Amino acid sequence: MLPLSELSQKAGALLAENNHVLVTAESCTGGGIAAAITDISGSSAWFDRAFVTYSNESKMDMIDVNPKTLNIYGAVSQETVEEMASGALRHSRGTVAISVSGIAGPTGGTAEKPVGTVWFGWKIGNSIEVQEMICFSGDRASVRNQACCHALAKLVDLLS
Repeated sequence: MLPLSELSQKAGALLAENNHVLVTAESCTGGGIAAAITDISGSSAWFDRAFVTYSNESKMDMIDVNPKTLNIYGAVSQETVEEMASGALRHSRGTVAISVSGIAGPTGGTAEKPVGTVWFGWKIGNSIEVQEMICFSGDRASVRNQACCHALAKLVDLLS
């Protein structure tokens, strides 16, 4: 996989080329995707904002994740990242959203959702909606970095 800086540049070029504006809704990555994006000069033309929704309360308050979704499926779930992406688009001028929620560790894992489990959501307007789960290995920093890279690599694929 390409380094985060190269993925950010590629994503930015594709967003600009397609007249899209990105918004992120991040939990376990803590704004890492947004930081990588805004490291690119000129990103204000194709990046609107980031919602760092680390707590369940922030997911509900800032981007309208349904409390029932969190109670039934948990924060680290397909259903939650789907609602995070949709909510981020509703509360921004974005046309493309990336959402991410996971367990970076070293604590917090369970048998069903071990440390390294990360759910992703991508939404492009009303035409493309994808969710995906990956279980990464490594320490907390590694899981978070891999998650940021994967989120942008998949965005590049979806926009290409």
